[in-house]
Amino acid sequence: MKLGLTMKLEPVDTAKPICYNIRAMRPIDQQLKIVKRGTEEIISLPELREKFSLKRPLVIKAGFDPSAPDIHLGHTVLLRKMRHFQELGHEVNFLIGDFTGRIGDPSGRSKTRRQLTREEVKENAGTYRKQIFKILDKDKTKVIFNSAWCSKLGTDGIFDLSSRYTVARMLERDDFSNRYKNNTAISILEFLYPLLQGYDSVVMKADVELGGTDQKFNLLVGRDIQRSYGLEPQVIITMPILEGLDGVEKMSKSLNNYVGISEPPEEMFGKLMSISDKLMWRYYELLTDMDYPAVKRDVEDGKTHPKEAKAELAKTIVSEYHGQEPAEKAKIRFEAVFGRKEVPEDISEFFIERDKIGIIDLIRETGFAVSASEARRFVIQNAVSIDNERVNDVKSEILLDKDGKILKVGKRRFGKVYRAHKKT
Repeated sequence: MKLGLTMKLEPVDTAKPICYNIRAMRPIDQQLKIVKRGTEEIISLPELREKFSLKRPLVIKAGFDPSAPDIHLGHTVLLRKMRHFQELGHEVNFLIGDFTGRIGDPSGRSKTRRQLTREEVKENAGTYRKQIFKILDKDKTKVIFNSAWCSKLGTDGIFDLSSRYTVARMLERDDFSNRYKNNTAISILEFLYPLLQGYDSVVMKADVELGGTDQKFNLLVGRDIQRSYGLEPQVIITMPILEGLDGVEKMSKSLNNYVGISEPPEEMFGKLMSISDKLMWRYYELLTDMDYPAVKRDVEDGKTHPKEAKAELAKTIVSEYHGQEPAEKAKIRFEAVFGRKEVPEDISEFFIERDKIGIIDLIRETGFAVSASEARRFVIQNAVSIDNERVNDVKSEILLDKDGKILKVGKRRFGKVYRAHKKT
């Protein structure tokens, strides 16, 4: 049986050599201070210090499975740490696991993942590449795919790699051991995932591998696999999992508590202003390079209002992904709408060729809800108004006129609705 995977992907910008200025690298203690900020665990700090003493750039590895490529702020915690290494002059490798992605990472899973198709992997990988350079320096980033070497392993290579680890060690992993105790299926393919991730580190000769706290087992396996091939083990750095807007669950699109980095500036700003004052400091630490302890002291001393500090946080984050001017406009718009209860000047206009329309149909036709059930939920939650008059009956019918009516749905959706044809 051969496990090779033949797959053609667009070439990436890795052929061009990247020049590193060794003399420009900062002193070891400064590098450690920058790298340590916001990290959960470093295994081990003495090893990292030793690697920083080498007279060459370190090879920094972070792997991403192309299974959910829409990047939100939770993903950027790891990406920003990659950028820190990049700014310190080290070689950053963004590894897309197009081969391992077809297996699926078993981390934190209570059952076997569905395998991705080649087409899904290829499409998702392309989406990643469009987004990561909002954070990483394109000219200093190597984007690579692990199918380049994993697809060449063949039967002999898989046999050799599998012989370097034991089932007993695999079952030390909590999610595997829990599934084993509960008689829940574990495929042999899932055991291969951490082995192949470790093999990536062997091929890349990684000095440091970054990952979330849920990746710790995989990263440790990488150290063991490197040793078995006679290499110095990589230092592993785990980054915390960022809480979503609710401050409880991890940031996730499925939980609808996320902020996407490609969302419009106004949407990002508004979402960030909704977080709690306590969560604000977590975001300051993990999503910015600002001196947040100083900002926190000013808030605690009464020199700065918490709302001002939160607005500065939101503006800083929005600026990183959209630029200073759009961030400033988003701040002004937010203050106008929510501070002074004004209607924004740049709201969308809608022209409906009817004299009256049911509120549910109106919300759907303006695109403020994707379904009738969602529109109904907005009304029931008292989140809909017409000309500042709350609409709380799902059967309400709205009389339209040529002068237009202001429709507001939720906190940030505004539209002006006119009867009949578009004005000239």
